Amino acid sequence: MTDTIAILMPGDMGHATGAVLARHGHDVITCLDGRSDHTKGLAERAGFRDVGTLDAVVGEAALVLSILPPAAAHGQATDVALAMDRTGAKPVYVDCNAISPMLTRDIAAIIEAVGAPYIDAGIIGRAPDGGPGPRFYVSGADTAPMEALDGQGFQVRAIGTEPGPASGLKMCYAGLTKGTWSLYTAVLLAAEAQGLSAELRQEFEYSQGPAYARMVARIPTVPADSGRWIGEMEEIAKTFAAVGVTPGFHEGAAAIFRILAQTPFASETRATLDTSRTLDETISEAARLLPRS
Repeated sequence: MTDTIAILMPGDMGHATGAVLARHGHDVITCLDGRSDHTKGLAERAGFRDVGTLDAVVGEAALVLSILPPAAAHGQATDVALAMDRTGAKPVYVDCNAISPMLTRDIAAIIEAVGAPYIDAGIIGRAPDGGPGPRFYVSGADTAPMEALDGQGFQVRAIGTEPGPASGLKMCYAGLTKGTWSLYTAVLLAAEAQGLSAELRQEFEYSQGPAYARMVARIPTVPADSGRWIGEMEEIAKTFAAVGVTPGFHEGAAAIFRILAQTPFASETRATLDTSRTLDETISEAARLLPRS
């Protein structure tokens, strides 16, 4: 029997996740009222069925996957819970956002208060696009509805019996990966501001070849993601602070992404990235936005 699965919302990760689920026979739905033309285009290309409203989403779906920027996670859950309360429908709600364990527990309380099951999920890896796909780590009282999707374009790994562990793992992982991109950018911006970019590049090529190759390949693409990574760094900082680890690293990472989010390159999407732009061009433009003493 084909399950109806809702994706809220079909951005880069959401539309790719929905697309692989559709290819595995699921009826994938969403609601696009008020969404951008870009989001609507992604949903159409992925084969989503637009049911119009959240009331219709919860009325039809067996599973609701929330996949959107972390700053919107709480509001989305509140809106879905209100729709559940209005309709009496209680689909499983899966929060797949890059949020702290504290926030996922708050959201669990909102969903469970209206009588619906809740699963905490943390996505590690790039959007599904062939191969085994990203890992969806899940935790909660009953993660079976997500585990049933293992191998359908992504991998599912259960790691806990209550909300929190899945989000905590995501926070630690992204603290390294995206935190590293922000550190690379900070170092390059500081060199640019001092007129030392050429000298630092030569030294990196000599003594830090693999790391510098990663900078060249990746940093020009980071501005396109920087706006939504600000909130993720803030969630990581809160996660670390809650367990006694300094939040300063990732508060600083958020500050770097705020700079990148102000560059003209931040308006690009994964589909419109200028792949010819160099590392030097990216850093030079971002350096113009540094505060002057």
